[in-house]
Amino acid sequence: MRHAETRTLIQCTVNGPFGHDLHPRVPVTCDEVRRDVAACTRAGARSFHIHTRDAAGAESLSPADVSRMVAAARQGAKEASADVEIGLTTGAWIVPDLRTRLDMIAGWEDVDCATVNVSEDGFEQVMAVMLEIGVGVDAGIWAMEDVHRFEQSGFAQHVARVSVELNTDPPYNLSGDPAQHASRIHTALDDIGVTAPRLEHGDGEWTWPLVEDAFRRGWATRVGFEDSIYLPDGSVAADNAALVAAAVVLRHNR
Repeated sequence: MRHAETRTLIQCTVNGPFGHDLHPRVPVTCDEVRRDVAACTRAGARSFHIHTRDAAGAESLSPADVSRMVAAARQGAKEASADVEIGLTTGAWIVPDLRTRLDMIAGWEDVDCATVNVSEDGFEQVMAVMLEIGVGVDAGIWAMEDVHRFEQSGFAQHVARVSVELNTDPPYNLSGDPAQHASRIHTALDDIGVTAPRLEHGDGEWTWPLVEDAFRRGWATRVGFEDSIYLPDGSVAADNAALVAAAVVLRHNR
């Protein structure tokens, strides 16, 4: 992957599947993504997770849409005078047909990495295509069941990063102490011999507790409108850059 700094890295997930109905500053167009990446880079982010959109604003994995949005993100980082990692999602809900999705991913260019959800059917084929074209694989682990699937896949030693991603939504419906859930998954990953760098994050009310937990462990983490629009004090963030700045403060104070 382009950016070598992985421990305590702050990634910004700028949009996710959401639009301006979630927050008026969610970047959807290429120009919005360019400006957002520039601002978040200045605030301290060195990695970006972007859900690419087509001209109508719908999520897309097509090479043409990916090229336009990645170029916009690169321009934003250039404006902020920094080298950053540009990552995408490979979410199955965007292109449900696996063969079509694989063909689209095979045409990607200038993408540093992409998250592959181990919970999704066909994740092994997605990882294989990404490795063939030189895109770093970020394995998304949502629950303990995913660790077992990851181990059986044969890819546990071939990924660039493992993202431990915890939330309270269905189908997992996690509850209790988010740090304890994270600890169990990290231990299980250690037990199967995973040595890749890790990124830990949550969403909703688990966002900031898991940011702090990641920093305590010395791992990368992420913030951004995909995970939460709220700052640690419960107020609504003005933009993604405000969320990144809050994470930088927590990292400094850890």
